[in-house]
Amino acid sequence: QVQLVESGGGLVQAGGSMRLSCAASGGTVSSYGMGWFRQAPGKEREFVGGLSRGGVVPYYGDSVKGRFTMSRDNAKNTVYLQMNSLKPEDTAAYYCAARSRWGFSRLGSEYDYWGQGTQVTVSS
Repeated sequence: QVQLVESGGGLVQAGGSMRLSCAASGGTVSSYGMGWFRQAPGKEREFVGGLSRGGVVPYYGDSVKGRFTMSRDNAKNTVYLQMNSLKPEDTAAYYCAARSRWGFSRLGSEYDYWGQGTQVTVSS
């Protein structure tokens, strides 16, 4: 089964940028539907972005559309989340997830594997 490890989180000022990485082992990211989710304290888990197995066009949640970009590097077996124009409301723990189906899903419950998460804090 695939293991996922996120990295790249930290503290950034509002308006800044950050890139998160999700490195996979025990499986290839091109074989899974991949998703990024986030969860802030006291809030429900939120879909951020998704990419189908073999797909090249990511889909995004409404709150990040136009600011975040999800990509996949098959050679590095890694999925990325480039976050631009960050806002304080983007502060959350960010998680990478994989599902053993062709498509991605906006529902976290439909993913089979999760990383441990990485914290992103955006200061105002």
